[in-house]
Amino acid sequence: MSDTTSDLRFPDAVVHFGVFFQGVNHSTVWSDPRSGSQLHPSTFTQLIRTAERGLFDAFFLGEGLRLREQHGRIHDLDIVGRPDALTELATLAGLTERIGLVATQNTTYNDPADLARRLASLDVLSGGRAAWNVVTTDNAWTGANFRRGGYLDHADRYERAERFVTLARRVWDSWDGEGFAPVTSADRFFDVEITPTVPRSPQGHPVVFQAGDSPAGRDFAARSADVIFSRHGTRHDDALEFADDVRRRVVAAGRPEDDVLVLPGTQIVVADTEAEVEEKARWVLEQQVTPATALSLVGQVWGEDLSGYDPDGPLPTHDPVIAVVDGTRGAARQGHDPRAIAQRWRAVAEENKYSLRELVLHHSSERGFAGTASQLADELTHWVRSGACDGFNVTPYLVPSGLDDIVDQLVPALQDRGAYPAGYVGTTLREHLGLRPPLTRR
Repeated sequence: MSDTTSDLRFPDAVVHFGVFFQGVNHSTVWSDPRSGSQLHPSTFTQLIRTAERGLFDAFFLGEGLRLREQHGRIHDLDIVGRPDALTELATLAGLTERIGLVATQNTTYNDPADLARRLASLDVLSGGRAAWNVVTTDNAWTGANFRRGGYLDHADRYERAERFVTLARRVWDSWDGEGFAPVTSADRFFDVEITPTVPRSPQGHPVVFQAGDSPAGRDFAARSADVIFSRHGTRHDDALEFADDVRRRVVAAGRPEDDVLVLPGTQIVVADTEAEVEEKARWVLEQQVTPATALSLVGQVWGEDLSGYDPDGPLPTHDPVIAVVDGTRGAARQGHDPRAIAQRWRAVAEENKYSLRELVLHHSSERGFAGTASQLADELTHWVRSGACDGFNVTPYLVPSGLDDIVDQLVPALQDRGAYPAGYVGTTLREHLGLRPPLTRR
């Protein structure tokens, strides 16, 4: 990069890395012979041990409370099912020493007393390495598993989540080393009297991640989270705008500007030469966006089954048949006007003479980073030191070997620039991330 130290807002900042194991997705190349079973312990063991060897701060698990569906049918292009995150992370805690363990857990379909206890248990058993990625759900599709589909208004989900986190923190604070005090609360979401059973860990509380991107989600993170997990991990200007917005909200919430770390999710492709980078990135993209996947993604916007269409032919000429995009295949386009999306896509396809699949490949190619280790080290260092983020939550395109090039090539290049630690700075996740003590214990 051409930037000098004086041009950068945080000239001494280092890159933080986490690894995000999604489970349900099409961005992981599950069809490759090198791909491991997403249920077999060896997959998780190899991936987390590679991440720990690379001094990653955390191993981050997504959550799947129901199999992905489309038009009422199980979507067989995504890998299906995955183990319970806390059960899995408890197993991995005994196989690792320093890396943090982040469990995505839902505030809509869990109970504060039970979840606070299970998170505290993981935190104690791991020696202070646990974290909670707080997510919300308001759709009837997931709720049907719990016999209360659609019961929670969209506008209420963050209010319930914030009350949930507040109660969990009170439970974690209630054990003072000699005894405990029951936690009571009565409001429109919770009427509880909780007797805690687990003491505090060396880091005090599990670290709280939050992944919302709406204004309400950002405000919730500014008030309640330690780390915000964003999807602004491809374009620097977009990431910087998001990070600055989060910092303003953090200050408005009465906290120091740097009290919430920003870790966007991203993909990283590393190769030895520029020609190999181009070839490898293209291979990854084409494996991720198969013809069937392209038809499925476009069909989500059009609101109909397009499996009978030719992926090498044009986009549908008729308008989408639904008013808004639903969330059954994820939230990336949820709530957006599909007719507006279709209009933009048609314009891009016409201008570039793209087929349906070529259009999806075009949009998918805008995700993440690709380069040599030296190029990527310069770029990621610039992102962190310019204030666009504090690090990255890496989604491997291949599991479990997808971190090997990052750990063996990119991490040493970052260390050569003084932009990556030479070792873990402590034993707890809060120490790895450089976080202050828990909000209620300052």
